[in-house]
Amino acid sequence: MSAGAQIWVDADACPVAVKEILFRAAEREQVNVTLVANQYLRTPPSRYIRAVQVPGGFDVADQEIARRVAAGDLVVTQDIPLAAAVVDKGALALDPRGELHTRETIAQRLTMRNFMDELRGAGIDTGGHAAFHARDKQAFANQLDRWLAQRRQG
Repeated sequence: MSAGAQIWVDADACPVAVKEILFRAAEREQVNVTLVANQYLRTPPSRYIRAVQVPGGFDVADQEIARRVAAGDLVVTQDIPLAAAVVDKGALALDPRGELHTRETIAQRLTMRNFMDELRGAGIDTGGHAAFHARDKQAFANQLDRWLAQRRQG
């Protein structure tokens, strides 16, 4: 991983607490953080933080991230197909709850996502995501710190 690696954020569904962690890390580590969403996003004034607004539409933000991401970058997303796409390009994907997706783990997550989609398509209530807790925020911060440490080591 190079010191030029950057962070991409699938920002439409990213929790505010995760964005705040990323904003602090951008300044502290001087790492570029780009939020991509189909709506206007307010970001703090920083030379390291920017927002890209894409047109509305299904998966437009995901497609933009997949197009721009480079090997070694980190993508923050809870979208499993996007995670799979960026892992294929040599990047890492980190869920806002702190689950890191790599070449070793993404196939299983994609299979589980597809299975759950089939259940929902059959009318079975699979429940939604659990509430975002402090432990999720901490797990995310810990994984981000590991990635940033690897980036510093170059």
